Amino acid sequence: MTWSIDAVVIGAGVVGLATARRLALAGLETLVIEAADAIGTGTSSRNSEVIHAGLYYPTGSIKATACLAGKDLLYRYCASRGVKAVACGKLMVATSDDQLPKLQAIWDQAHVNGVTGLSWMTPDEVRAMEPEVACVKAFFSATTGIVDSHGFMLALQGDLEEAGGMVAFEAPVVSAAVTPTGIRIVTGGAEPAEIDARIVVNAAGHFAPKFLGALDGFPAAHVPKQWYAKGNYFSLVGRQPFSRLVYPMPDTAGLGVHATVDLQGRCRFGPDVEWVESESDLVVDPRRSDGFYAAIRAYWPGLPDGALQPDYAGIRPKLHGPGTPMPDFRIDGPEVHGTAGLVNLLGIESPGLTASLAIADLVASRLDLPALETVP
Repeated sequence: MTWSIDAVVIGAGVVGLATARRLALAGLETLVIEAADAIGTGTSSRNSEVIHAGLYYPTGSIKATACLAGKDLLYRYCASRGVKAVACGKLMVATSDDQLPKLQAIWDQAHVNGVTGLSWMTPDEVRAMEPEVACVKAFFSATTGIVDSHGFMLALQGDLEEAGGMVAFEAPVVSAAVTPTGIRIVTGGAEPAEIDARIVVNAAGHFAPKFLGALDGFPAAHVPKQWYAKGNYFSLVGRQPFSRLVYPMPDTAGLGVHATVDLQGRCRFGPDVEWVESESDLVVDPRRSDGFYAAIRAYWPGLPDGALQPDYAGIRPKLHGPGTPMPDFRIDGPEVHGTAGLVNLLGIESPGLTASLAIADLVASRLDLPALETVP
């Protein structure tokens, strides 16, 4: 038996749930299909839970515009739903004179992007704020924060279901094909189903390019190569040194080994960048701690020996490989690939959590759905 529905969203991560909520609030009968047995088991559960201010991203990019808009939406949404989100702020630190041009460039880019709440700080002012931090110069981002990401996703799921949508767990995609009226998706699991959807949003994270490669009738030229960049995290044993986030200068594939605090005040460090072959490689190698000690001591010289322990790892869904420039998010609608009713969310890594509600609005615009009367 075939089930017909307005919209299917593939993937119950934070971006998939935000998008499904948005479609359901627009009046579409919406189903999320998720291969796992719970929401947010992939990239959405293995990140820093940081609310980014939008400092780094190129002018006019989706990352820049969606991060800035999404940050405001996220704080407002969490306040309205009782989800804990704290604007603790972060320090961007240069630890040597040769890093000062990069620090200035980030400051300049942040202002071009429209980020507010920034202030330059001297080393003495930094020490007054965070006594353990060593630097030659820094600036403070007051709107950077941390969020209960699981609580946020639960709230999105609740909104989706209240609007008439639903999530089907343990429903992996077995096959899919473009049809004259939309896309037919066959799911497996304990309760296999055949679904005809007029609209499909591919928010499957690491599986997103694989889905496109298996989608019968989709042009192969629009299937990107998937790369896997593992980010390892180490937690801190003993006294917790910081009450705010501390970020060094970013590298080519990430934002550097930074210090974050969680909502319980615990400090962890990461992620680094380790290129791997699979999204399932999630074991933190304790031997990587040598590189962490060196990176962290650049801004926290007092880090004691033996204070770091392996914590967890996440895999960034990259659209670029080692040594190549980091591309923008891709929100590919029918105007890009020619397949009616299909929107592909590709390479959605950081700041995807921050930008999720804004990305949902961008998907709605690709599908020519009306704006919501009330936000969030």
